[in-house]
Formats: sequence, structure tokens, C-alpha cells
Amino acid sequence: MKIHSARLKQFAEEAGVGVEALAQAVERTGMTGDEAVSAVKNWMRGRDHPRCRAEDIRRLAQALGREAKDIALFESKVRGTRGSTRKIRLVADLIRGKRVDDALNMMTFTTKRAAVDIKKCLQAAIADAEEAEADVTSLWVARSFVDEGMQIKRFQPKDRGRAHAIIKQTSHITVCVEERA
Repeated sequence: MKIHSARLKQFAEEAGVGVEALAQAVERTGMTGDEAVSAVKNWMRGRDHPRCRAEDIRRLAQALGREAKDIALFESKVRGTRGSTRKIRLVADLIRGKRVDDALNMMTFTTKRAAVDIKKCLQAAIADAEEAEADVTSLWVARSFVDEGMQIKRFQPKDRGRAHAIIKQTSHITVCVEERA
């Protein structure tokens, strides 16, 4: 779960709650006073530093008089998936901006190998949203992107004592789901 910074700003303005009041709501061990104020400012700018916990989101929502699902983005990552980034991006681009049930159907019937991993990632994000009591029928895929992972290096023996490198690509898949207002 991550914070949707634009919604956090909007709801804070509507409620007339300042940064200091929100910082008092999220104070916890390891983050007090100026650190909490700095964290809330970062979260409002879209930076996730320090990493926002689910409990922080619940406390922020409570301070704003909202539910946690209103200011949350439900994100899931699958890291180290075997396959090139370029091939997996082709499949990830299919679901961006679609409703969750349509995206699941697309991943079920897509013949590409990457569809299995993207479907897993999507289902994990949906489960995270269900845990926060979000309405599953109004969920949609806000973001889906693929980053490069590490490269697995192997060597194939060739003639006259030579060796040719074989580079096996991996990728990191990220899918963000949010509730449409």
C-alpha cells in the first residue's frame, strides 16, 4: 500500500488540516517531531521517503476523516522474473488504464509467457485492496510498468578454447491498482 499524494493534498485542503496536524497523527517510534513533518511533506510531494507503512496511511485517513482506501494506492511487485523487459512491457501495456476484471480476463487469455507473472502481480494488488476494504468492482489499473532486473551471465564453450557469453535477462514487474471515485 502506498499513498496517493494528489488525493492526500486534496483531502487535507478540503478538511482544512495542516501538515503539522497530520504529522502528529503519524508520530511513531523512530519518527517524531520534525521527522514526522518532513515525512508528511515528502508524502504530499509524491516521494515515499521514509517508507510509508499501512498504519501510517490509516492514521492519516483518520486525521482527515476519511477511510484508508480513499488515499491509498495498492501496489504489488514481482521481482526477478525471467524474461526480457521489452517482451514483458508489451503485455504490461495491455492492462494499463483498464478495469481490474477486464485486465484479469486479458491476462488469462493472452498467449504470451509474461502474462502469468503479470496476472500474479495484479491478483496480489487486488488482494491488498480487498484487505483495505476497497470496492473490488470499482478498481482499475492505475499504473503498470516493467523495469530491468539483474542479468544472469552464462558462457557457451566454442571452438579453439573460446567462450561466448550468454546473457539471460530478468525484469521487475509493478502493478498499481486504485479505486475509481
